[in-house]
Amino acid sequence: MNVIQCYSPTNDSDKEDKEQFHNQLQNILEGYAEKDVTLLIGDFYAKTGTDNTVYEEVMGTHGLGEMNDNGERFLETYVMNNQVIGASLFTHKVTWVSPDYVTENQIDHLCISKRFRRSLQDVKVWRGADVASDHHLLIAKLELQLKLKKNWIYL
Repeated sequence: MNVIQCYSPTNDSDKEDKEQFHNQLQNILEGYAEKDVTLLIGDFYAKTGTDNTVYEEVMGTHGLGEMNDNGERFLETYVMNNQVIGASLFTHKVTWVSPDYVTENQIDHLCISKRFRRSLQDVKVWRGADVASDHHLLIAKLELQLKLKKNWIYL
C-alpha cells in the first residue's frame, strides 16, 4: 500500500508552480505498480463541483460548488493515473471553512486506485477536531477486497 500526502499550490498561484507540482506528482504516481493500493490525500485547493460529465469514471456527483482551475488539473491527473476521487463519491462535503465562517469549500481530497474503488467503503469529514486548522479532517473507511489467484498443484 502506498500513501501519498501532499499540499498543492493555491488556485491563485503561478501557472508554472501548478505545472511543476502536477508534473512532480505525476512522476511519483508513475513510480508505483498498478497492482498496489495507492491512496492520495491532501489539500489540493481543487474544487471539482457536481458536474462529472466526461469524468464519470474518476469522480462522483457529490462535489461542492463550481470547478476551478486546480479542479481541472486535479481531474486530468487522476484520469491519466486511474485514480478515483473518493470524497466525491459520498455525501460528506465541506472540508474547509473560511475564517469568517461564511465560505465553505471541498478542497481536500482522498483518492484511491480505480482498481480498488470497491475497497473504499466511506469518506467522511470529522468536524471539530482540535488541530488548530480551518480544515476538517477526512476519514476514510477501507476494506481491502483482494482476489487471490488460485494455484493448483496436482500430485
